[in-house]
Amino acid sequence: MRAIFQNSTDFILLGLVTHPLFPGLIFAVVFSIFVVAVTANVVMILLIHVDSRLHTPMYFMLSQLSIMDTVYICITVPKMLQDLLSKEKTISFLGCAIQVFLYLTLLGGEVFLLGLMAYDRYVAVCNPLRYPLLMNRRICLFMVIGSWVGGSLDGFILTPVTMSFPYCGSREINHFFCEIPAVLKLSCIDTSLYETLMYSCCVMMLLIPITITSVSYTRILITVHQMNSAEGRRKAFATCSSHIMVVSIFYGAAFYTNVIPYSYHTPETDKVVSAFYTILTPMLNPLIYSLRNKDVAAALRKVLGICTFSRRISA
Repeated sequence: MRAIFQNSTDFILLGLVTHPLFPGLIFAVVFSIFVVAVTANVVMILLIHVDSRLHTPMYFMLSQLSIMDTVYICITVPKMLQDLLSKEKTISFLGCAIQVFLYLTLLGGEVFLLGLMAYDRYVAVCNPLRYPLLMNRRICLFMVIGSWVGGSLDGFILTPVTMSFPYCGSREINHFFCEIPAVLKLSCIDTSLYETLMYSCCVMMLLIPITITSVSYTRILITVHQMNSAEGRRKAFATCSSHIMVVSIFYGAAFYTNVIPYSYHTPETDKVVSAFYTILTPMLNPLIYSLRNKDVAAALRKVLGICTFSRRISA
């Protein structure tokens, strides 16, 4: 009870930049990215739902990725924008715990989902005739649910432990949201054992999807190399290029945050990397898929064409 009472006071988020010279400029840039990210992801979700040509396993998983990215950016950026305009940069203990839980759930879910999307591409390129059987609706739904459940288990396990430590010293979190390493630095007891266990857990969690992704794309490259048709190679690369870019960006940032030992981290670098995959990545993902994917671009043109035609008829 005493530990809970000590943890009941608010925390103070120091922000992405501790003492910004131009907070208005930072606000404008971050707000613009936020609007583009939310708009692009919502448009992607609606396109996949509306256009029957996008009712395939790959696009169903892509819609789940867009949902994760939308929620992901909404749990950190609005609070960050509020703090840029306010002198009160506090966050309640409960609010901090919710941020930690949602952050872990969505990060873990996206890690698993990207690995399963790589498997989907492997089946599409290497076993196209068996694709309807191996990636039927039931299996696809099971894979998506598994991603959400896997991520939420990470949140349910680590959040209560993290927030149960007594925080009786400084209440200033040197970050723009409640990321676990930044929160643990405020604990007044030794958390090195827990950090080591958490580090091992994160390595194992990343190892599974990274292995699936590596094996899948190794088999895809071998298959593409053996193709005699130049058109077939072009289609295979076009099918996989968007996912490779998204995986490289996300796994690269996740590798630094969760695999490289915390003794090699600095608060400034951690905040920059966190900003990259919590703010920029949710914006880049739908843009990469829409700009480099003919089906999504065609669906967007179709919807815009229908809207333009409707306006002309109304006029």
